[in-house]
Amino acid sequence: MTDLSTHPTQLASAWLADFATVLERQDVDAAVALFAPDSYWRDLVAFTWNICTQESPQAIRTMLNARLADVKPSKFEIEGDATEAGGVVDAWFTFETAVARGRGHLRLQNGKAWTLLTTMTELKGFEEPTGTQREKGAEHGAQKGRKSWLEKRQHEAATLGLTDTQQPYVLIVGGGQGGIALGARLRRLGVPTIIVEKNERAGDSWRKRYKSLCLHDPVWYDHLPYLPFPDHWPVFAPKDKIGDWLESYTKVMEINYWGSTVAKKASFNEATQTWEVQVERDGKPVTLRPRELVFALGVSGYPVTPKIPGAESFLGQQCHSSKHPGGDTWRGKKCVVLGSNNSAHDICADLWEHGADVTMVQRSSTHIARSDSLMALALAGLYSDAAVKSGVTTDRADLIFAS
Repeated sequence: MTDLSTHPTQLASAWLADFATVLERQDVDAAVALFAPDSYWRDLVAFTWNICTQESPQAIRTMLNARLADVKPSKFEIEGDATEAGGVVDAWFTFETAVARGRGHLRLQNGKAWTLLTTMTELKGFEEPTGTQREKGAEHGAQKGRKSWLEKRQHEAATLGLTDTQQPYVLIVGGGQGGIALGARLRRLGVPTIIVEKNERAGDSWRKRYKSLCLHDPVWYDHLPYLPFPDHWPVFAPKDKIGDWLESYTKVMEINYWGSTVAKKASFNEATQTWEVQVERDGKPVTLRPRELVFALGVSGYPVTPKIPGAESFLGQQCHSSKHPGGDTWRGKKCVVLGSNNSAHDICADLWEHGADVTMVQRSSTHIARSDSLMALALAGLYSDAAVKSGVTTDRADLIFAS
């Protein structure tokens, strides 16, 4: 017969109950005592309105002293069953704060918290219109002057950002997958948003790369909010397929996406508490006045080209990997690729396949791992078909990764 007092779910439930009790009475010392000497609390917005990790009981104490009175956490409840492996209890839970609802993950070791993750999932009063809260769509009965869905969308496109009374609350500079995903979230929440992107179409940041490019992360890692890739989607998606998906996604999610638009200048008006952003859209100047300004320019958005003596007088062709036209233009030529990361390997292979004599130059030693080995040893537990079948969705995998 199983001893319920030592069952993982009971252990996690008991810890959460103690945690909730001491937080409710704002007893910081008692809360810190529930953590192991080597412990970590990672918070995504819920407690700190930031993304940060407290890396010791003392750091946890400092954070709670600063934030506990405002946060007012409550209603900690186990979600599903906890598990145990190697002396570590894993448990999911939900909770609330004064202004939000959240989800968290807990690891216990010897009855103490080893790691704690707290994340905000929604603000009270600003829930997404899903499930029973979704819009009806149809407007039954007769009503003079009503506008169809298309007419409303056309009016929004013609006025948002283009009139003084219809300004975006949020302006996102950069229309790659990060900007698009944020735009979709804000659209769901009813926040007027415009994305500006220098390329003509959504997805061009992928389409305009070298033609052999594929994503190096597996499909389960790359889902966008609300619309996962179809279950026949390749594990490593080709760049043009991703480009078309991003363009389709912006249309389906009804995102206000301004292509061929360059942000020129931004300044903050202290009196009105708004930004004034000068953009050039299709060659014409437009002034936008959002309340919030987001830069979503990507982790690899700016080409890094080393300064090489003599490059200015070199008679051969030179280009950054972001401008590589494809190996078929290099047939029979001698080529040098500077660098040894993913793009360098992709381009060297592309050149060799098209009959070029190619040499890779690397500054220091490069760690090389087989894709199959990375999939099996590093990602399979979180991002794979097997993970999905065991209940580890992309949302859950992302939280485990963050924890």
